[in-house]
This record gives sequence, structure tokens and C-alpha cells, in this order.
Amino acid sequence: MIAIKWMLLITVILFSCSAYTAQPSVLLAKVYDEEKHDDISAYLVSEKFDGVRAIWTGTQFVTRKGNVINAPPWFTSSLPSIWLDGELWTKRAHFAALSGIVRTKIPNNQDWQTVTYKIFDMPDKTLPFSERYKNYAQLVTHINQPHIQAVKQVQFKNNKQLSDYFNSITAQGAEGVMLHLADAKHKSGRSGALLKLKPYLDAEAVVIAHLPGKGKYTGMLGALRVKSVSGQLFSIGTGFSDAQRQNPPAIGSTVTYRFHGLTKNGLPRFASFLRVRESI
Repeated sequence: MIAIKWMLLITVILFSCSAYTAQPSVLLAKVYDEEKHDDISAYLVSEKFDGVRAIWTGTQFVTRKGNVINAPPWFTSSLPSIWLDGELWTKRAHFAALSGIVRTKIPNNQDWQTVTYKIFDMPDKTLPFSERYKNYAQLVTHINQPHIQAVKQVQFKNNKQLSDYFNSITAQGAEGVMLHLADAKHKSGRSGALLKLKPYLDAEAVVIAHLPGKGKYTGMLGALRVKSVSGQLFSIGTGFSDAQRQNPPAIGSTVTYRFHGLTKNGLPRFASFLRVRESI
């Protein structure tokens, strides 16, 4: 029964993807703006991988501009004859080396052993992304090869949850996050159906108050109230260890925080504590 269901799924996908055989139909991301995109629950969110965008045409890998990527036969032999979109990737902060591997005309098998294909879409103009996600996840499970991986999508209820996730994975070296509108059908070109949020800038501010914590942070620091160099007041509530929440930066001290751009009011977006600036 499982095999029959899988054959039916592949048949449907092959039919719905037939319009994509002429050239890559690539969806491009716009930049996430908290002021414009306030309903985070409408999006599926994943890590943004710092790799080489690769479209599997059913027979070969091509870049979004249509240039062929010469992968070893063993790397592609398990991929089906349907269109897939994803990223060739090795590890975080390793783009330069990866680029050299995938752009070599004669692929080096040893180098390609370090590469994974992270699938993040199965282009289909008839299905919303939420369904396409289920399809490519099922496909990867069926393929069952360690170098073919499905990009996991998660969903958040509010911007605070997104901010925490964003700060957590970028602190580990991730390039950023992607937000894919769950009910959006696939189309080519730059679209608000796909948004990107990349890492931060940093700046300094003076601590003017300690705001009390709630829930698991009761009795500890909840957030720092700070004043920027330009005189703006705002709060920093993420980026602290438990030890720092128990013994927060002193009022009057200068802290470095990181952020991703500014809101329309000129305040730091997703401000997160980085460190106390020590006097020299």
C-alpha cells in the first residue's frame, strides 16, 4: 500500500511539473520587514543555507541562470525525473570552498563526498508550499541517501518566536532564515511569498534600567532598557545566558548589541545582547 501511494504521488508530481521542463522556474526572495509582514504564523520558516543554489531538472543540476553543475553520477543517481529546488552545501561559513567544488568541470569524487543537496522546494504551480513541503520531505525519506536531505520547515506564532529562532541559529553560524508563505503556489521571479532575513549589524548602547523577568526568568533579568548613541530608548530581551540574567550588566555600563536593520521608527529590529564593552 505504501509503494502504491508513493507511485501515485510521483505520478501527480510528474504531471504537475511538466510545465517546468524548458528552463528553471526559480522563486526569488524579498527581504523580510517586520512592519510589513506581521502575521508570522502564515509562514513556514527554515535556515538559510550558505551554499550554491541548484535546480535539479530531472536529469542534471543547473544554476538559477541555467548553467550546468557537473556532479558525479553517484551523487545524482537516486534523484527522480522531476524538478527539485535546493542548495548544494557542505557546512556553515564554507561557501568559498564549496563554490570551487561545484564549479569544477570534472567533479572530484572525494570533494563531493562532503557535499549535501538540501531540497527546499518541489516546484508545482498547482500546490501551496505547505503541500510541496510534505511532498519533498516524503521524497527524501523514500530516496534514503545521506547526501540528499530535506530542509526542515517550522512555524511560529509571533515575531518574538521568530526572533529567538533567528538569534539562536545565526549565533551558531547560520546565514539567516527563509520565510515561505505556507499557502502560496509556486511562481517564478521575486515574490513576497518567499522572504529572507539575514544576520545583523551591531552597535552600542548604555544600560539605563533592568526590567524584571517573567515565567522561567522570574527573579532574574527580563530585559535591559538601554539608550542608543542617538538617544533612542529601547529594550534588549534576548541573547543573555542564565548567568548574565542573574548578574546583568550594571546600570550605566555600555553594551554591544546586534540587530537586523531598523524599523520605520528608527529602532533596532531584533536587538539581541552580544557583550559588555570593557573599558581599556
